[in-house]
Amino acid sequence: MPKSKKSANPINLNDPQYYLNRELSWLEFNHRVLHEACDSRTPLLERLKFLAIFSSNLDEFFMVRIAALKQQVEAKVTQLTPDGRTPQQQLDDIRLNLSPQVVKQHQHFEQVLRPLLAKERIHILDYINLNQKQRTYLDNYFEEQIFPVLTPLAVDPSHPFPYISNLSLNLAVVVKNPDTEEEFFARVKVPSVLPRFLPLPPELGIQENGQPANWTGVPLEQAIAHNLNALFPGMNIQEYHPFRITRDADLALEEDEADDLLLAIEQELRKRRIGGSPVRIEIQSQTPEPIRTRLLQDLDLTDSDVYQVDGLLGLRDLMYFMALPLAELKDPPRQSVVPPRLQRLREPHIDEDVLEMEEGKDFFAVIREKDLFVHHPYQSFSATVVRFITHAAHDPNVLAIKMTLYRTSGDSPIVNALIAAAENGKQVSVLVELKARFDEENNIYWARRLERVGVHVVYGLVGLKTHCKTVMVVRREKDRMRRYVHIGTGNYNPKTARLYTDLGLFSCREELGADITDLFNFLTGYSRQKSYRELLVAPVNMRDRFLSLIQREITNVQKGFTGRIVAKMNSLVDPQIIATLYEASRAGVQIDLIIRGICCLRPGLKDISENIRIISIIGRFLEHSRIYYFYNNSQEEIYIGSADWMRRNLDRRVEVITPIKDQDIAKDLQEILGIMLADNRQAWELQADGSYIQRRPEDDCPEANSQISFMNMALRSTGGTPNLLDSQKGLSYTE
Repeated sequence: MPKSKKSANPINLNDPQYYLNRELSWLEFNHRVLHEACDSRTPLLERLKFLAIFSSNLDEFFMVRIAALKQQVEAKVTQLTPDGRTPQQQLDDIRLNLSPQVVKQHQHFEQVLRPLLAKERIHILDYINLNQKQRTYLDNYFEEQIFPVLTPLAVDPSHPFPYISNLSLNLAVVVKNPDTEEEFFARVKVPSVLPRFLPLPPELGIQENGQPANWTGVPLEQAIAHNLNALFPGMNIQEYHPFRITRDADLALEEDEADDLLLAIEQELRKRRIGGSPVRIEIQSQTPEPIRTRLLQDLDLTDSDVYQVDGLLGLRDLMYFMALPLAELKDPPRQSVVPPRLQRLREPHIDEDVLEMEEGKDFFAVIREKDLFVHHPYQSFSATVVRFITHAAHDPNVLAIKMTLYRTSGDSPIVNALIAAAENGKQVSVLVELKARFDEENNIYWARRLERVGVHVVYGLVGLKTHCKTVMVVRREKDRMRRYVHIGTGNYNPKTARLYTDLGLFSCREELGADITDLFNFLTGYSRQKSYRELLVAPVNMRDRFLSLIQREITNVQKGFTGRIVAKMNSLVDPQIIATLYEASRAGVQIDLIIRGICCLRPGLKDISENIRIISIIGRFLEHSRIYYFYNNSQEEIYIGSADWMRRNLDRRVEVITPIKDQDIAKDLQEILGIMLADNRQAWELQADGSYIQRRPEDDCPEANSQISFMNMALRSTGGTPNLLDSQKGLSYTE
């Protein structure tokens, strides 16, 4: 039976000891990313990719989270986080936890991955180890291709310290005048417009058994460093040292004071290109103290902002090597499939501006039969979501298309379909979220392009980000209008849809169509909609609805029934949700959480969270989907959508969660949850102290070894009856 604790003394569930720190939890997540780079089971080039992702994640963490904490310290903010830390305490603890990770990253690259790459005939050489022919080639390449791009900048009383752009790699150079023996300091920027790694021609690369290597080359900054005489003729090069700067890159937008949101964001983007205050400097550990001190003084940084590394800086550039045509060093290619119900559709095509339809069933007829569920990237995004919007754009019976766009690709076929729809005379309305972080410029471009062809473009709501993923198509059918909707968990981006696991629901149910209509009226007009028929919509009713769903499980347990919650999301941060989950655990509700990233809930605490288990899955695909399951005394309810259990999602964003009414789809979603709960290859179990332990196939993991579904596992100890899969059908990851 589940453990239910009723203490004689009331417990304050808001006590800081029951919460993990958000920033430290994120560092744990990124450490799990780093583990993929260190895991020998991961293909070699994929390990480089994860090393690059680790670095890229850290860059954004410093540009946004560290920058915000430093601003709070400067503003003397004293407000504590739910776990009881001040901003300065968080900065101190972040550095304490992060420094060993950075050391581990660079040591692993230099001592493990570089030798392994060499065994696979991928040679990242140091310039000093090149032979004369190789040096001659690179010196000529420098003169022809690199030298014209470089601009050495002197630093002296008449030349102030130059502006160092965000994420730029630079050389701090000391030169001496041979006549006066006077030394001067200069900065040379390593141009980002050139490849970070310079390949040698095959005939000059390392030869093995008469065969050229797969790749031989050197880092760009080393080719520049060994040709500095060309930049400072007549001077003696004394020393040079690479360094890299990270700046505050978050937008400081006062929406309430902006007359034109588009113009305001464009102005902020120009400021971002210039960059905010420096928040981090990366230097090599052998950089002498005078150079280090000079850089810190000129950049107004302190010792706590310095991260010393042994080896190359800016390892996010290792993503370069994923372009090498070496399939044997990458994950096996995965071909997305077309859902069976969509495999024999008739397709619209244009012939001299006249729409003709091939024989067969159209996309809308498939949805009319019953709701359609899609799971990306296993099922093709292009053959489902893009096809749906393209089909609607060319169908003469479609009168209107309404859509939210948070992020999309640079060559988006979805935007092209929307443009075609407008040109075909359809009413097209698109909410383009201009405040999607680091995609603002791309979204401004698409918004303007859509406006030029007559699409009604809305730029989002003041004070709220529109993060929901929704499309509605209005179609005339005989004597009625029918609304077709798609509600997803991920962005309408064909590129990331191949890399992220996400879910989508197509439906033409009346209640759902009416809710989506009300939602778009809320987004584009002055609607003050306070209730929805089926949808959970933030910031309107989602928080209260989730709390009531959790409370219902508590009530059922108190009545002597089974209580069960399974939830999958990216992050769990919201204190109110966490406190309510603690209440559920104390009542005896069995709770399994699959939290990919940040998790501020402490599982396994005596009398608090003994009935809560939490795993994180890090692997080939970014687990991005959100699924929420509630047992509801055997009348199960399951939901999917765009929102995590975070304050920002529940209170400061427009989000949509939809219930799943189709029982077959509900079972598919339960099986997805079951597979993840049984994962013994890439799942990590969160401990009460905030650390994670990775499951392995050889470990004693009954849930995985028995290959049982999550409902079997859920109800085995509560006396319920499994209703999804028998043990022969369940799945788990194995070697």
